[in-house]
Amino acid sequence: MIARKSLEHHLSAIEDAISGQCDQIESMIRLAYHGLCERCVGTADKVMAMEERINENEVLIEEECLTVLALQQPVASDLRRTAAALKINSDLERIADLALNLAERTESLAKFPQLDIPDRLTNMVLFSIEMLHDAREAFLKTDRTLAAKVRRDDSELDDLNRQVIVELTEKMEANPELVSGYLHLFSASRIVERIGDHATNIAEDIEYVVDGEIHRHQILDFAAKRRLSNS
Repeated sequence: MIARKSLEHHLSAIEDAISGQCDQIESMIRLAYHGLCERCVGTADKVMAMEERINENEVLIEEECLTVLALQQPVASDLRRTAAALKINSDLERIADLALNLAERTESLAKFPQLDIPDRLTNMVLFSIEMLHDAREAFLKTDRTLAAKVRRDDSELDDLNRQVIVELTEKMEANPELVSGYLHLFSASRIVERIGDHATNIAEDIEYVVDGEIHRHQILDFAAKRRLSNS
């Protein structure tokens, strides 16, 4: 009983730390995009300071997860919770990197004040933040239904990204002298789409916690799986 309480205490601490990371990263994305829209030079420095704290916390969370694996020796669902926390921790660090990449586009776009931010790109940012928020809630509540929603939402985010690319391509053809500026917006759209990819990774890890099945890259047919099992 004491060992069980100790394990649950460690797992809860890890999950609280990951939740805190999510909150900070959501703030980073919002700050980065606000800087992009307002052409606020210096935004990247602010986001970088936040990203450094994310990196520090990532190491602490990873160390705590490894301590649980080594000393608590979790099994079954507890082992899946710990393994998922390790992977989610890594995805969150990568999202923080992408938020910094987004903020860095501000410095470049400051040279093109005449360029409007596409409405669809704004929708993408808000949508990606919602996906990350939903992934966080699904993680804390072990909610497979909400995790599945995040996976479905990724397709909608991909569609928005394609629409932004088409819109920017048309504008580049009509205004070739502004191609460099539009390419920075193109890059911003791609960055946001990748944020959604990592939120989807988190959702897949939550589904793994619930049912013990790895959902990522499920492209093997029955025959291929059988060949692997016999190899």
